[in-house]
Amino acid sequence: MNKRHAAKLAALALSAGAVSAPAVVHAQGSVTLYGILDAGITYVNNTAGSHAFRFEDGISYGNRLGFKGVEDLGGGLKAIFALESGFHIGTGRYAFGGAEFGRQAYVGLQSQWGTISLGNQLDMTNEFMEGYNISAFASGYAIHQGDFDRMNGDRLPNAIKYMSPDINGLTFGGMYSFGNVAGNFHQQSAYSAGAHYAHGNFTVGTAYTRLNNPNGIYAFDPYAMIGTKTFLGQTVATVDPATGAVNDLFSSTPLAVDSQATFGIGSSYAFGNLMVLGNYTYTTIKGFGQSSHMHVGEGGASYNFTPALILYGGYQYTAFEGRKWNMGSLALHYLLSKRTDVYISGDYLRASNGVDAVIGYSFTPSTSNTQSDVRIGLRHSF
Repeated sequence: MNKRHAAKLAALALSAGAVSAPAVVHAQGSVTLYGILDAGITYVNNTAGSHAFRFEDGISYGNRLGFKGVEDLGGGLKAIFALESGFHIGTGRYAFGGAEFGRQAYVGLQSQWGTISLGNQLDMTNEFMEGYNISAFASGYAIHQGDFDRMNGDRLPNAIKYMSPDINGLTFGGMYSFGNVAGNFHQQSAYSAGAHYAHGNFTVGTAYTRLNNPNGIYAFDPYAMIGTKTFLGQTVATVDPATGAVNDLFSSTPLAVDSQATFGIGSSYAFGNLMVLGNYTYTTIKGFGQSSHMHVGEGGASYNFTPALILYGGYQYTAFEGRKWNMGSLALHYLLSKRTDVYISGDYLRASNGVDAVIGYSFTPSTSNTQSDVRIGLRHSF
């Protein structure tokens, strides 16, 4: 909305209200347009048995176009909103299952006591933990296995959320996502809580998020997510003995699980141009009368050779249902300006024997227990 149009709307509001009100106060507000565009070429050494060169976008950071607004209501109270779309440059199509504002869509009130908002919103694992996923800073593919611990930056729909103000470096928050299922308040609901503290060069964050009956874009396709052929005691993929071809049993109809709950803690410390980061997550998935637990430990660092040249590196160790995954990630970013950078990144994943390795739920699983990728990309923000 430009200033001239805003002035016309304000004038109309004043004239309409003058009949019934002795005085009208015009609140001050603003709307900000912002976005990120990321695109590049990726080489994968083994995806469904073949190597591939692919055009990929939204990898280093998810592509987005957003609008954020604030209106000063007086007395320290403000109205806020955000509408943010995720999309693919390569096709022009929406991401997030085709949702127009799948990245964020909320409205709320903000005061000295904090912010309350309602809508499709980032969960607390995203708010307080996602920044410690150093491997994903190195390579956008390098999320934790299957994103079971939601470290990729996930949302909760139909949610009411509270975020505290910054209290001497401490922030905290909580949220509840309504399942909107008639007759069953619990089904498809979710909740999340967390906190973060920053003091000088030191930061630490923690969060807990639980989903009941994960569904939609967060539903389970175990073989595509982590490359295993069994999951919670169920067969989730079969192999044709004649051809060796894998049949993913839940590629079109998701595997229904009862719940997914994840706890995480992470920390960072800056030593001049060097920043070291680490995190640990513990995820429990329940279904079919069983519970399985995923442990992920990650560590790494970033180093600024110059203000424009940054090196990122990370290592992840994952254990789940008797299987193990080891992954290393590395990237070099060069900033052409404050808003534009070019980068090269790479990942190498080795899983236990019998697991078809898949990096970050991003490619078709390998036909072996290893998979690697190299990417060259360009990112611009505005």
